[in-house]
Amino acid sequence: MPLPFEIRNQIIQCFGLCFYYKDVMEAFLVSAGVPKTLAPKYKDQYKFTWIKLLLNDLDQMENGLEIERRILTELCKLRNLPDQNVPNPDAGLDALRTIKRLAVDHDLFVEEAKNKSNLKKNISEEKAKIIEERSKLLKTLHQEFMSCVVSTNRQSAGYSLEDILEKLCPLFSLEYRKSYRTSTQQIDGHFRYESFDYLVEAKWRADQPNEQEIGGFQRKVNTKLESTRGVFFSINGFRDEVLKEFQGQGSNILFFTGEDLIHILEGRIALDEVLKIKIEKAAQEGIVFYPVSKMI
Repeated sequence: MPLPFEIRNQIIQCFGLCFYYKDVMEAFLVSAGVPKTLAPKYKDQYKFTWIKLLLNDLDQMENGLEIERRILTELCKLRNLPDQNVPNPDAGLDALRTIKRLAVDHDLFVEEAKNKSNLKKNISEEKAKIIEERSKLLKTLHQEFMSCVVSTNRQSAGYSLEDILEKLCPLFSLEYRKSYRTSTQQIDGHFRYESFDYLVEAKWRADQPNEQEIGGFQRKVNTKLESTRGVFFSINGFRDEVLKEFQGQGSNILFFTGEDLIHILEGRIALDEVLKIKIEKAAQEGIVFYPVSKMI
């Protein structure tokens, strides 16, 4: 039988309020029986949206309802929040208490078998696997990047940068579309993050982009839906006076340098965390370029 609506809704509340790091949430889902290919499918969305869409997918699977019951059971086993960094711990704990009460009311709570693996250990192991696999792939991308640094073929380096971004984004659950053309425009890439679409401009040249080049990219962004923003990668950085032209009202572009990218490829900070901080700085303080070196 499908889970009652109030329990289904409370599961969504629990994931939105009890988890902070998305890797921990993904590891929890995998440990609860969600297929590894499905668990991170909506990881680029808000946590509430992520679990809602995931439950919809499980509804269509042959054993989906069984997995939903296991997710409910594992939530009921939690004694403390899986992430202590959540903004409102009291709300998270209250969400757990509520779902346990609802599970008991509907006679859906399943007691943990004595020989069953400890959930906390399973989450920790799955999280470690996710981090280890990402680390290996980052190392490979870092080697590709450093090979381009010593290359004298700038055009080839530019194409390699697009390839690196295409491989990098999925490591942080960002679905990336490589270079494509519209009827009038060349777009170097696209990804979606936190319900916004981001167009990508990727430059790896000896010089730094001028105001006209960045302005041309901004016009590409402005011809799309209002929820579209831009990310401009310039491996050799930007001149301060040029960046100042794109601050303030109407600004909708984030800027990345080669140094920013190296910090990410060397595993010092996650790409999604960098995006989060850059967006916050741009939205709250009007800083369109906030270097990663200040984040770590």
